[in-house]
Amino acid sequence: MSAPAIGPLSLLVVQATPYCNLDCDYCYLPDRHDRRRLEPGLLDPILDTVLSSPFVEEPFTLLWHAGEPLMVPPAFYDEASRRITAALERHGQRDLLIPQAIQTNATVIDERWCACFARNQMQVGVSLDGPAALHDAHRRTRTGLGSHAATMRGIAQLQRHGIPFEVITVLTAASLEDPDGLFHFFVEHGIQDVGFNMEETEGANRLSSLDQPCLEHRWRAFLERFWELCASHPGALRVREFETLCGQVVGNSRMDHTDMNRPFVILSVDVEGRFSTFDPELLGVRTERYGDFVLGQVGRDSLESALATPAYQLIAGEMAAGVEQCRRSCEHFSLCGGGAGSNKYWEKGTLAASETQACRWRVKITADVVLSALERSLGLEPGLAPQPPAPH
Repeated sequence: MSAPAIGPLSLLVVQATPYCNLDCDYCYLPDRHDRRRLEPGLLDPILDTVLSSPFVEEPFTLLWHAGEPLMVPPAFYDEASRRITAALERHGQRDLLIPQAIQTNATVIDERWCACFARNQMQVGVSLDGPAALHDAHRRTRTGLGSHAATMRGIAQLQRHGIPFEVITVLTAASLEDPDGLFHFFVEHGIQDVGFNMEETEGANRLSSLDQPCLEHRWRAFLERFWELCASHPGALRVREFETLCGQVVGNSRMDHTDMNRPFVILSVDVEGRFSTFDPELLGVRTERYGDFVLGQVGRDSLESALATPAYQLIAGEMAAGVEQCRRSCEHFSLCGGGAGSNKYWEKGTLAASETQACRWRVKITADVVLSALERSLGLEPGLAPQPPAPH
């Protein structure tokens, strides 16, 4: 088996703080009570480590994530923007783009934050699970109060100030009960772009409400109904999963990897400057076999030096072995590129694995729903529509 290709970097995930003002019961992060903050000066060695590596070939995004990034003040992000500009000048790369993005629960967004997003041209993602009954069942404050009303106030501020945003919704067992209600909630509140994450057994979340084989048919029925609703209301709502699959099928494109299983396409850096690659969800997770997935420390270690560490060799080798298993055994490989190591680890206990519930539900069932719908729209019998390219 040949060594996996490396890079190019497309996403730099930086933890502004591990702390979150919410205590969502399905969160994978183990230390969200930790109030440490990234020292602004630490951003310089982070950027220097990245920009001096051979893995930067094109523009990449800096995503503030892994904790609630709005628990540090707007001035922090103004300073970050200045340091990004200075780093590009230091490295003679003024033409390189490093847009900033932020994933937030939106509970504290006000006019100050909207002004901050605008002047720093930040892309905004909001975590919102739908109507209050769904959202507040899991996304509560540390005193047990629901956060839905505060999140909706934050969304209203974004809309009032013309700040574009996308929503990520975690689907739980309860979410599958009412696709119509969820669809119309998004449309009625002017939410146009939604991505679905399934509640996963991952990290600190040891049990998912979806860990029931009997729910698989309900997952399929939910997606089928949501597709019908999107099709009958053209332009009202874009669903990430549908858009991605349609783009692959229409474009006749295939994947030989995903960003989360090719090294140094994603780089994750925690509040102390420790870095890792592959899934952002892996950094800092303590495991017996793979340690904490930390590969180095900015200001001390280069990204290239991490390639020679025993930790990297073990993680990358078993990640590649798992991808190869998927390539050889799965007819959907060209749609997912071998899946995410975090799902394999938490479901199978190893990165060197193939099918997981996550890939079966999020990739295989979604693909079946989308392809069947496209066949019907073309007036074809099931199985006669053009298929995505087969893996080699």
